[in-house]
Amino acid sequence: MLTMAYIGNGKSTNRYHAPFALKTGKINIKKIYARRKTTDWAPIPGTTYTQDLEDVLQDPEIQLVAICTPVKSHYELAKQCLLAGKNTLVEKPFTETAAEAQELFDLAKGKGLFLQAYQNRRFDSDFLTVQKVIESGKLGDLLELEMHFDYYRPEIPENSEFSVESSYLYGHGCHTIDQVLSYFGNPDDIHYDVRQLLGPGKMNDYFDLDLYYDRLKVSVKSSYFRLKERPSFVVYGKKGAFVKVDKDRQEYDLKHFYMPDHADFGVDTPEQYGTLTYMDEHGVYHEEKVISEVGDYSRIYEGIYESIINGAPKIVKDEETLKQMEILEEGIRQMR
Repeated sequence: MLTMAYIGNGKSTNRYHAPFALKTGKINIKKIYARRKTTDWAPIPGTTYTQDLEDVLQDPEIQLVAICTPVKSHYELAKQCLLAGKNTLVEKPFTETAAEAQELFDLAKGKGLFLQAYQNRRFDSDFLTVQKVIESGKLGDLLELEMHFDYYRPEIPENSEFSVESSYLYGHGCHTIDQVLSYFGNPDDIHYDVRQLLGPGKMNDYFDLDLYYDRLKVSVKSSYFRLKERPSFVVYGKKGAFVKVDKDRQEYDLKHFYMPDHADFGVDTPEQYGTLTYMDEHGVYHEEKVISEVGDYSRIYEGIYESIINGAPKIVKDEETLKQMEILEEGIRQMR
C-alpha cells in the first residue's frame, strides 16, 4: 500500500482526488490537513483530520502528500513538502510561473523525490475517444482539431476582478492545454487570443489558442458567455470528420454525488456518443456513432503508485508541466 495525506479538505480533495485514490485499492489515505474544520464533506473512514500541518510533514509513514489548495499556495506548500522529504502531487495549475515550477522540479530531483502535476483530464472519455478515432486512420491525415470548454455563467466574470490565479486561462486552460501537449507534444508555434470581454480590470473570461504542428492546427477555445456550448471536440482530416458534442461525464456524476464505486460511473449513453463521418478507400460515404471510451481519473493514481512504489516513469513529464506553465504565462502576458 502507498500511504498518503492531503493538504486541503475541500471540493478538490473530496470530489476529484480521494474517490479515485481509494478506487485503486492500493492507496491508504492516512491524514487530511486543513486550516479549519469543515462539515461540508463526509469524513473518510480510517482517516485522521488535523489542523496542524506538521502532523502530515513529520509523519514517517506518509509517503505522498497531495496539495489540493488554491494555486497561489501551491509553490510554498510543495516546497515545504519536498523539504520534509515527501513525494508530492500538486493540483493544476501547478504553480503561477514556470520559474517556480522549475525550482520545485530541481528540488525534487536533488532529493530523489517524486513530484508531479495532477493532470487527471488526460483520462476524460471524450479525449480518449478522440484518440481512438484518430488512431483508427479513418480520418486520414489530420488537418484541424478544435477543443471547446464552454460555460454560460456571466455572473462570475461580472462579479470578479482580474487576478492570475482566478483567470479562465489558468483555471481551465490547464485542462485542455495539457491534453494537447500530452498527445501532440510541443507545438511549432502558438497564436494567443486571451481576453477580458468585460473590459480592463475584470477577470479573463475568454481564450482562443491556436497551436500549430506542421500542417495541423489544434485550437483550444473557452468562454464564459456561451449560452449554447460548442462541441467538446471537432476533428477534421483529409478523409472525414469526428464530432463529440458531450464532455466526459465523470464531473457531472461527481457533482451529483454519484461516485466511482458505481459500475456505470462516468459512462456515456448511446445518445452521447460522437459521430464519425468519412469516405473509405472505395469512395463510399460512412456516418456512424463511435462508442465512447470510458474515462477514469483513477488511472492517474495508478500511475503515481507505479512511479513511487515500482519506479515506473511518471505519467505527466516535468517538461510537459513546464511547457504548459510557459503557455499560461505568455497567454496572460498577451491578454487584451
